[in-house]
Amino acid sequence: MNIPAQSTDLTECDREAIHLISAIQPIGGLIAVTGDWLIAHRSANCAEMLGVEHDPVVGSRLEDTFQPRAVDSLRDAVRRLDSDDGVERVFGLRLTHGGSLFDCALHCSGGKVVIEFEPHAEADYADHLSLIGPVLAQLEPIRDMETLCDKAATLVRQMLGYDRVMIYRFHPDESGEVIAEDRRDDLEPYLGLRYPRADIPQQARALFRRNKVRIIADMGAEPVPVEPVRTIDGEPLDLSMSVLRAHSEMHVRYMRNMGVDASMAIALVRQGRLWGMISCHHYAPLTPPYSLRTIAEMFGQMFSMMLDRLLINRSEALRARGRHLHDQLMVRLAGGTSLADSLPMLEDVLRDVIDHDGASMLIDGVYSSRGLAPSEDQFCGMVPRLAGAPISTIIASSSLRELIPIAGEFSDELAGALILPVSRNARDYLVLWRRPLTQTVTWAGNPEKAVAAQGERLEPRGSFSAWEETVRHRCADWSEDELAIAESVRVTLLEVVLRMSDEVSRERARAQEQQELLIAELNHRVRNILNLIRSLVTQSQHDALDVASFAGIIGGRISALASAHDNITRENWSPAPLSALFETELAAYISEKRERFDLQGEEVLVKPEAYTVLALVVHELVTNSAKYGSLCDRHGTLKVDLSRNRTGDLEIRWRESGGPPVKPPKRRGFGSTIIERSIPFELKGESDLRFKLSGLEADFLVPERFIVPFTENKGSKTSAVAGAPTSEPKAAEGMALPQHVLVVEDSMIIALDTEETLKRLGVPSVSVAGSVASALEAIRQRTPDLAIVDFNLGIESSEPVTKLLRERGVRFVLATGYAEIEGRIADLGAERLLSKPYGRSEIEELLISEAAAQAERESSVTSAAPKSTVSSDGA
Repeated sequence: MNIPAQSTDLTECDREAIHLISAIQPIGGLIAVTGDWLIAHRSANCAEMLGVEHDPVVGSRLEDTFQPRAVDSLRDAVRRLDSDDGVERVFGLRLTHGGSLFDCALHCSGGKVVIEFEPHAEADYADHLSLIGPVLAQLEPIRDMETLCDKAATLVRQMLGYDRVMIYRFHPDESGEVIAEDRRDDLEPYLGLRYPRADIPQQARALFRRNKVRIIADMGAEPVPVEPVRTIDGEPLDLSMSVLRAHSEMHVRYMRNMGVDASMAIALVRQGRLWGMISCHHYAPLTPPYSLRTIAEMFGQMFSMMLDRLLINRSEALRARGRHLHDQLMVRLAGGTSLADSLPMLEDVLRDVIDHDGASMLIDGVYSSRGLAPSEDQFCGMVPRLAGAPISTIIASSSLRELIPIAGEFSDELAGALILPVSRNARDYLVLWRRPLTQTVTWAGNPEKAVAAQGERLEPRGSFSAWEETVRHRCADWSEDELAIAESVRVTLLEVVLRMSDEVSRERARAQEQQELLIAELNHRVRNILNLIRSLVTQSQHDALDVASFAGIIGGRISALASAHDNITRENWSPAPLSALFETELAAYISEKRERFDLQGEEVLVKPEAYTVLALVVHELVTNSAKYGSLCDRHGTLKVDLSRNRTGDLEIRWRESGGPPVKPPKRRGFGSTIIERSIPFELKGESDLRFKLSGLEADFLVPERFIVPFTENKGSKTSAVAGAPTSEPKAAEGMALPQHVLVVEDSMIIALDTEETLKRLGVPSVSVAGSVASALEAIRQRTPDLAIVDFNLGIESSEPVTKLLRERGVRFVLATGYAEIEGRIADLGAERLLSKPYGRSEIEELLISEAAAQAERESSVTSAAPKSTVSSDGA
């Protein structure tokens, strides 16, 4: 697990300027020259190392110390330097006349060229160069991290000869852990030990990223000063890239406390970051030749590349896994299920790739959870703090209460969280939870000893024996792999949110377009209906003898249109059965004797554009028959036959018989015009009327394009009128009329018309209400005997009115133009449905029906009452 960094900003070691130590190790010498190759600095052991009588003089030319051929080689090496952190090497160079061979390292520092030289291992140089190929060949086939690190530790120890070689890996908190080790058999193992971040100061980490190999040949050797310590401008020589730079006293004491006399460290840098380190310890002084150390540095670089390859391969595998997870989630969320309802599916999918104990989701203010998770109140208490975090960044914590103190309320049950923001603003989250896991971390000594108290001088740790720390209120760490998968999931869910948002926008646009089309279509149809009614009113005035007959004619024709409209809108403006037209129009005339009407032939569905035309034609035929034809008495009959010809056109044959003798009309009224001309004119069909003495005969042909075959789910052939209402309502003398009727209607004209009709039919008292409030008040003031209630009162429903009527035992009917209300009659407690538009005949029929029901109730009450008895003695 990752241990949080110490609260102190910098340790004493962090503040030490280790790159400005003006001294080198005695295994080599150093000369720094200016741009014109004059000596500016030199180590105090140059004469001894070069085998000359006197140390070089500061300010003299380098050619006065080194032979010209050597200087030319050094100049060529400097020209090859391509960066401030570059180091050029020259092996086996004879610096002085008749002197020994040296290995040289050159780098630039503050406008100067720093030249370091060590004795050349002439006998072993070729062997050193030949090592790298075979060593790397042993590592090349390895494809897993643990095996690669174990093998690398063994190879480095074989190559360099140290007693112990360890491979560190740094954790996010900058503590280091030994993940591989090869050691002398008699040494205690360090494998698995953790080292605090303070063991490697920050400036040392920065230097390791630049200068990747550091060596201490002898912890007990005295460092050799570099003279002069400062230049004329007071600045010391920067030895950041030096090979021989002496180490700080603190670090040397630290290593000697571990019993180490010589060490070497090879930095493992990946993508500019210090990933880890190869650390070599020896328990006696040891100086690997510079050529061998160069091979080790090359090994470190190649090993870093192999690590990078493994990590990249793992990243590719993770990306592939992430893509698979992305596809899996997209498929499962493709059905339109909202993200808020998808937690069970998400949690099941993620459990296979990210270990967790529970999950929570907050989407649009709605909280849901699964498994081990905080309550809604506990989670919402964290939201303000979460809102301050970057909206596109995952929050991963193994101890959430350290980030959000309020999470301490449930830290005994839940310690860590992986928080994924899944919206474009800080309001929606998916959170995976982990329970606390009491853990034991084994340190190389007490980590608290790595930092000194305020004002106290830090002393290096003297004990490096295993020291165990028990950690509570923390969960297992979220691994890099899990974080990578979580990021992939976050992006996927954000894509889902954006997709759903786009779909909602598109759906809104489609709905808006559809609404506009519907409004335009409704406007068109309403205008057509109004024009049609206006024309009916205008044309019907010629058929009427008085106002009453005019109202009857108009009412009948409008009722025919309304019935047709009900039939075609009942199935969302779909084709409707033709038989329904005959049933509706003929019901009032044949209810007593069903055998008077015979409908035969093939049942068909008629498209809406033709249905209203046929409705008017059938209405006029029925009206004409009721006035003058076979239905004007009780003896005539009517037969209608439906069939399809070869081209699919519908043929309608109307045959009347048994009625009074028929005479051709002396004048053509509007009704006759509708019968004869509507189908040819509007449907491009045919009409043929024959006024025979025995009865009217009519043949009609409706083109095939207006006809739809009748399927089984629409019904079957019909031979009689089904479901016909009761006989034509006529005011019955002496019937028991309600004394007080309540009319609830938001249309003033309809309300006034209904009120007038009720009063003409003999109802003494009628109250009118146009809203729920006024209706409730009217009921409270006087309970009605009967109520006619419009279901939709503008923006409100009349359900509160129907509830109060039920409570008071008042019988009522629902008046509405919505056919779908029919299914709610029983639930609302209504006696029946009064379909709009309705007129005098419908209201009269309602009153007759109610009077009959009232009489039946009174009869049942009378029959149920106990009868008095008389004894035989007359008592």
